[in-house]
Amino acid sequence: MSVLKLADARQVIAAAEARANEIGQPQNIAVVDAGGNLVAHVRMDGAWLGSVDISINKAWTARAFDIQTKDLGTNAQPGSQFFGIHATNHGRVVIFAGGIPLVRDGRVVGGIGVSGGTGEQDQTVAEAGADAL
Repeated sequence: MSVLKLADARQVIAAAEARANEIGQPQNIAVVDAGGNLVAHVRMDGAWLGSVDISINKAWTARAFDIQTKDLGTNAQPGSQFFGIHATNHGRVVIFAGGIPLVRDGRVVGGIGVSGGTGEQDQTVAEAGADAL
């Protein structure tokens, strides 16, 4: 069984931070394990305080549903099959870009959540982190 360890989370966060620095956008970056529990979080200098919880909840959402939050959002629009899902789980479900399941050896072992920029910025930083695992 593949377990996401603190060293893994640090590796994911380091890659995400590097991408955030490249694009010049300070970010909040969170990593959760397979159970959705927070393993590590970084609030880069200058990142929005209000995005701390959003980043953590994006990581949790990505793991809870094993789907990128941007894709869940596409399916959560009015008339779509998951419309209203963001109101479940005590409002913890996030349906915009920046959350990605973390996969190792074909199995979801956690999630990364990034918040602090535009959806496109959050997504590219999350992708860099996920790709580092």
